[in-house]
Amino acid sequence: MSASASDEHHFDCRLVWTGAAKGPTSTYEGYSREYRVDFEGKPSLKGSAAPVFRGDPALHDPEDLLVAALTGCHCLSYLALCARGGVQVLAYEDAAKGKMERVEGVVRFTEVMLHPKVTIAPGSDAEKAKSLHERAHAICFIANSVNFPVKHAPTISVAAPV
Repeated sequence: MSASASDEHHFDCRLVWTGAAKGPTSTYEGYSREYRVDFEGKPSLKGSAAPVFRGDPALHDPEDLLVAALTGCHCLSYLALCARGGVQVLAYEDAAKGKMERVEGVVRFTEVMLHPKVTIAPGSDAEKAKSLHERAHAICFIANSVNFPVKHAPTISVAAPV
């Protein structure tokens, strides 16, 4: 059985609060929010809290990474469907936007909006290319794992013949 055919997958990492080197959590205002996430066999990721939560604006924060995971999963799901469905994608980019709000006293994500811009090869079916975004959304592992709406507004362009 191939790995993709299995019903169970594991993804592991190790987080280390590197901000401890700058001092303990003596006051809310004063401690460093920096951390490092290690993945076996992959580069480590340096992170911090979002700037609005006193984090370092030069580092990725968990909110950035959640939006990135959603757009990345949608992209990969979409590209797989296109490859299997005979739609030749030449370019793909997205300007994803996440929104957090206070709901019932808790700040949480309330929506992520994806804006994929896809360029397909001449001869590919633009309507099919657009409709495959619905299917990609339905099979996206990350979108299926969150408790808020993930919406998409795709734009499909057909490349000029060469």
